[in-house]
Amino acid sequence: MDARDVTITIREYLLHCAAETETALTGSLPHDWDVPGTLREAMNYSLDAGGKRIRPALVLTAAEAVRGSAADKTSAMPVACAVEYIHTYSLIHDDLPAMDNDDYRRGKPTNHKVFGEAMAILAGDALLTHAFQLVAQAAKNGISAETALSIAEDLAVLAGASGMVGGQAADMLGEQGITSIGELEYIHLHKTSDLIVFSVKSGGRIGGANPRQLELLELYGRNIGLAFQIQDDILDLIGDAEKLGKPTNSDVEQKKVTYPFLIGLDESKALVNRLTEQAKSAIIEADLANPERLLQIADYLVHRDH
Repeated sequence: MDARDVTITIREYLLHCAAETETALTGSLPHDWDVPGTLREAMNYSLDAGGKRIRPALVLTAAEAVRGSAADKTSAMPVACAVEYIHTYSLIHDDLPAMDNDDYRRGKPTNHKVFGEAMAILAGDALLTHAFQLVAQAAKNGISAETALSIAEDLAVLAGASGMVGGQAADMLGEQGITSIGELEYIHLHKTSDLIVFSVKSGGRIGGANPRQLELLELYGRNIGLAFQIQDDILDLIGDAEKLGKPTNSDVEQKKVTYPFLIGLDESKALVNRLTEQAKSAIIEADLANPERLLQIADYLVHRDH
C-alpha cells in the first residue's frame, strides 16, 4: 500500500502496515535454525500476540515519507521487524513477577504464566539478540552497510542502558518513592519514547534523510512517544478494559506515579495535545517528500482508545 493513497484512512493504513509486518514476522526467525521447540514457541507466543504494531509502521512510514516512494519497504521491513522484536522482549520482561507482575497482556496470559519464568526470560533474551541479526539483513535488501551500521548503533543506544532499559530501571526506582515530574518525564522519554525515536529515525536513514531531517524526525518521535505514554496513563484511568486487553486502574492499584496523578487528568490531556502539535510542526519543518501519514499518525495516537 502506498502511503500517498489519500483514499485510505489512517486506521486502514495502519492496519495494512500491521498485516504486512505480521506476514514478515512469520519468517523472520528462520525455520531451519536448530532452536529448542519450547523456546521458539515462547518467542512466537508473544511475537504473534497482535497489538497495534505502531513502531514497525513508523519505520515503514518514515522511510516512505523521506523518499516519497513505497519501494523502501523491502529494505525497511527487516528493521520494522527488529523493532517489534525489541518491543516484544521488553513486554515479556516487564510482565515478570520481579518487574510489573502482570498476569495478562493483550487479553492473553503473559508469557511467564504459560511457559514459566525461566523460559520467558530466555525468550526475551532471544528476541533481543535476534533483532540485531534482522538489522544486518536490511543491508542485504538495498541499504548500504554504513546505513545498517548506523541503525544498529541507534538501536543499541536507544534500546539499552541510556534508552529503554534505563527508563525501565528508573521506573522501578520510581516505585520506591520518586515522585517529581522531571523524573517521571525521564521514565517516559526513555521507557517509551526512545524506541519510537528509533523507529522514525531508522526509517529516515533508510529513506536517505539528511542530518537536519534526522534531527527533526527524532524530535517528532520524542514528542509522540511522550504523548503516547501519557495517553496510556490517561487510558488506564478512563479507558475500556476490554479494548485495552488489560485491567484498568492498574497504575492506581500498584500506586504508580503517573502524569494524571501529578498534574491532573485535564492538564495531562492538554499536554498530550501540545506534544502532538510540536511533533507535527517538526515534520512540517523537515520538508519531507511525503509527510502526510506521519502527521496523521500523530493525530491518531492522541485519539486512540486502546
